Amino acid sequence: MTFAPKTAAALATVLFALAACGGGNEEQTTPAATETAPAAAETAAPVTDEAPVPGETPSPEPTPTEAPSPTPTASPAAARTTAAATAAASGPVAEPASFAVCKACHSVEPGKNGIGPTLAGVWNARAGHVSGFDYSEALLDSGLVWNQANLDKYLLDPRGVVPGTKMAFAGVKDAAKRQEIIDYLKGL
Repeated sequence: MTFAPKTAAALATVLFALAACGGGNEEQTTPAATETAPAAAETAAPVTDEAPVPGETPSPEPTPTEAPSPTPTASPAAARTTAAATAAASGPVAEPASFAVCKACHSVEPGKNGIGPTLAGVWNARAGHVSGFDYSEALLDSGLVWNQANLDKYLLDPRGVVPGTKMAFAGVKDAAKRQEIIDYLKGL
């Protein structure tokens, strides 16, 4: 059986999209255990057995000193946010490899829809904002705005966040990969 070149290309696109969307077998990574800092200890003044000498001015007792407090370190999420802010200030973020699962159905070119709507201008836009795209009623009625928190939840579990969505994608289980995608979408 042979296909015309256009038909073969369309079929390849659909098969690639189905392969990308049918995943969901990714292992979910768990956040690293939180670090605990040792409590600050006080150093007591030395105790001596010597009695003060009459007529002599006693020397002041040394004051207790505290061990230096541990320097707070940024959480991984804060570090990513700082990195995203730095990247945003320096220009657009390069397309990460993790975006390939999105690219199977979505274009980043304004006005160019695929199986899914274009993702150009999606950052802080209301769900269903691309005119002319046939969204599900569930997504249109969701009231979502594509910000950091909503994108993170949606990319993790689209059908769990918006039951009834047309997006047949199992989600991106890896938090770092989701953040790469979100950072990229911010610059589109």
